Amino acid sequence: MHIGKAIRLERIFNRNTGRTIVVPMDHGVTVGPIDGLVDMREAVGKVVDGGANAVIEHKGLVRCGHRATGRDVGLIVHLSASTSLSPFPNAKSLVASVEDAVRLGADAVSIHCNLGDATEAAMLADFGKVASDAANWGMPLLAMVYARGPKVSDEYAPSVVAHCARVGTELGADVVKVPYTGDIESFARVCDSCCVPIVIAGGPKLDSTQAFIQMVHDSLQAGGAGLSVGRNVFQHANPTRLVEALNMVVHGDETVEAALAHINE
Repeated sequence: MHIGKAIRLERIFNRNTGRTIVVPMDHGVTVGPIDGLVDMREAVGKVVDGGANAVIEHKGLVRCGHRATGRDVGLIVHLSASTSLSPFPNAKSLVASVEDAVRLGADAVSIHCNLGDATEAAMLADFGKVASDAANWGMPLLAMVYARGPKVSDEYAPSVVAHCARVGTELGADVVKVPYTGDIESFARVCDSCCVPIVIAGGPKLDSTQAFIQMVHDSLQAGGAGLSVGRNVFQHANPTRLVEALNMVVHGDETVEAALAHINE
């Protein structure tokens, strides 16, 4: 592995556990300044205080959320975007480059690809170009790969999620983010079919903190490498305490019950 890439990956993954807690905060482009992401320095500060390994931000927000004080956090710059105002919200366009991320001091870049969308071909082409650029710069690439389109009846179906994960792996991502399939056995097959770390997405905001932590716990048992979850973290009543609890599970191999007890203390 490129030494630069190895060094950057160590800023995103805990080197002792090989796992990570990533909190995406790129939602402002898609849906605007939603609850939890109005004051970016405060939002980043809360999850960093809890021990998050990395955050994902668009290039313009790095100046608003960069850590001027306190503990450090890995920075992943998101390169693709679309808005909910578009008639084609699943069509992601590149809005930044690997070189932009290098100039910003990023530890990794991320892209979003929706398989099954009418614009899939363009997104796959962008994926390939970004993967090549990232390899040239020694920049880790996290690919968020989902199945969303007229031929997709269930984007959480194990075979569909496995296909998404495999596309991310085969096109050159160093980390792939996909939905959790709902049970340990089926998600284990997803992880076993890839030779790079797989992290789970959070999906819609869950009503139950217990259900969320259980999902994270089960994904780890299946061989997952952690999580890349936004709303279920930064919109929690106490993001700092929640991330501390996630650390107990992800990096400490604690039980779901112990993590919940910590949140409720």
